[in-house]
Amino acid sequence: MLEHSTIAAIATPPGQGGIAVVRLSGPESYTVAARVFRPMDSRKRVADAKGYTALYGQFADGAGGEELFDDGIALFFRAPHSYTGEDAVELSCHGGDAVARRLLEACFAAGAAPAGPGEYTRRALLNGKLSLTQAEAVMDLIAAGGRQGAALANAARGGALARKIAAQQQALTSLQAHLAAWVDFPEEDVPALEAGPLRASLAEVKGALDELIGNYNAAAVLREGVDCAIVGRPNAGKSTLLNLLAGFDRAIVTPIAGTTRDVVEQAVQLGDIRLNLFDTAGLRETDDPVEAEGVRRSWAKLAEAGLVLAVFDGSRPLTKEDFALAQRCAECRAIALVNKEDLPLQFDAEVIAPYFSMVIPVCCKEEGARKLVAAAVARLLGTGRIDPHAASLSGQRQLSAALRARDGVAGALEALSAGFGLDAVSVCVDDALAALYDLTGENASDAVIDEVFEKFCVGK
Repeated sequence: MLEHSTIAAIATPPGQGGIAVVRLSGPESYTVAARVFRPMDSRKRVADAKGYTALYGQFADGAGGEELFDDGIALFFRAPHSYTGEDAVELSCHGGDAVARRLLEACFAAGAAPAGPGEYTRRALLNGKLSLTQAEAVMDLIAAGGRQGAALANAARGGALARKIAAQQQALTSLQAHLAAWVDFPEEDVPALEAGPLRASLAEVKGALDELIGNYNAAAVLREGVDCAIVGRPNAGKSTLLNLLAGFDRAIVTPIAGTTRDVVEQAVQLGDIRLNLFDTAGLRETDDPVEAEGVRRSWAKLAEAGLVLAVFDGSRPLTKEDFALAQRCAECRAIALVNKEDLPLQFDAEVIAPYFSMVIPVCCKEEGARKLVAAAVARLLGTGRIDPHAASLSGQRQLSAALRARDGVAGALEALSAGFGLDAVSVCVDDALAALYDLTGENASDAVIDEVFEKFCVGK
């Protein structure tokens, strides 16, 4: 990235729409905009435009081109009061690939360079407009599929996580300053920290980090969704359940066993949770090589899934295949759905209950079953206990740093309890602080920053 260049990119998704936005950022943004934008009011000049103002005008080919090809709005931002901290201009033209692409090419001809993935947000980071955790939250907010996930991302973008971590950094820094003075300058008669207050301060930091780490999986489900395998014997009602959750006939449903022979995928929004559903082939022994391959894929999908909905036919007695499925589910986050509640019950649910987090009688043909499944999934995944406006960790990078910080604080507590000297405690606190600075990005290397921004879209 050329940090002092002026970049341009289309900031809106491809395809037809009401408008498309081409974003400029960099020291020559106003110069480039003046070459491609002609205000309708001839008394107005782009170079004189104040920040947070807009002009209506027409777009022309850049680099001296005078052919006018669309009309629209130019919105101006003056450094440092912009998203990137640089001079920036957003050009809004009529939606559609042809017009937006022509406007972007006009900006290139006028002197702008193509923006890379996440380059606008990266410049915001480098210019001090965002912390690294806030920058990561930007992508989480873009990718959020539900309200709760979007709220979590927005809280992080607003600095909730940065503030939470800063408080722990401050607490540890105060302790470390006292410890360092005591260890490094014994001749100064620096008073040693009393064990009780030291232990209490360390325990408070560890508790805060434990809370963040403990909520990580549930928060990740709200942000990213979860892969969910629907498994069971033939004709148990798996495809009926998929259609119910999807809200339309996604899978073929027939009374013929073995109708589903391959994995059928469908993403659905179930309450606040996005489920990536996988309807699998019925689990049974078969001599049909095609169906057998489907059964093999069903077992594989069960092992890979973050959530399992095991469907059992409540109108039939428990079989050895049902019991084998229940045993396989013992190591998974799994819910047993005893289907066909509208028919006389012949299934002994108590036999399989020890292998599941919960067993729920349902009728997958009735709309009410959707709410029952949604409530059960939220309870199992723990999403109901998450405060969407509180600090939360996002992604393996943040989780890894938080774990290292927590382990450092735990090590300090263990050293204190074991009677080791305060110098040993100081080493552990140093490790914890280094991990927290890694989390916030204050110690982030170029390689880490590159890894964060490689998943961003161009234009953001």
